[in-house]
Amino acid sequence: MKAAKNIGLPKAEQLAQTIEREIREGRFGHGDQLESEGALMRRFSVSRNTVRRGLEKLSRQGLITTRTGIGSFVTYDGTTIDSNLGWTVALSEGEGAIETRLLSLERAPSSEANASLNIDTDYLCLDRLRFCQKANCGISLERSRLPWRPEFETVLREGLHGDSLSETLNEFGLVAASGEEMADVVPALSGADAAIMKRPVGDPMLRLRRITRCADGSALEYVESLLDPARFGLRISF
Repeated sequence: MKAAKNIGLPKAEQLAQTIEREIREGRFGHGDQLESEGALMRRFSVSRNTVRRGLEKLSRQGLITTRTGIGSFVTYDGTTIDSNLGWTVALSEGEGAIETRLLSLERAPSSEANASLNIDTDYLCLDRLRFCQKANCGISLERSRLPWRPEFETVLREGLHGDSLSETLNEFGLVAASGEEMADVVPALSGADAAIMKRPVGDPMLRLRRITRCADGSALEYVESLLDPARFGLRISF
């Protein structure tokens, strides 16, 4: 299928809109893997950076998730969303709406991040909860820890650019060039995390820990996420 010609739109926006339409029309279902970055580069006649910007937009909209070294997978659940509404508004209106809640944004130490990154510093600490309206519980709890940089003072004063950490980092010219991700299981959700997620104490959860680095090898971000195993999983094609 040829990409739609949207005159005047940036190429990354054209790519995102075309794939968005295909997902919503059912060409790609929940859990399906999208074409590889290379295939998308050939299909849309664009650079790899353009493909990644388009995929980042789809990820921010809640349509896909991207796993480094594995690929991008559809997370959209098939609910029809009015394209005339902004995504934040549309997602907050449906019965199965997923709401992203900012729990905290501060400068603070983190022993967990220090141990994982083998450094000793303060961090820009960002905690977010994805909350399912229909189930009335959290489906993911994400704790991001970014080694402190002077430019992060702006984030504390003004908040995230476009409510997006990726957009904020792009504004500072901070881009992940490499990284690693580890998955394991938390057998029983702690009382504190259960209260935040409004889930029973003792619920088993999937845990992902991710480290990303800039091109110069410096640590960009350490993230630990607790995920509802009924909604998230690992899929590898070979």
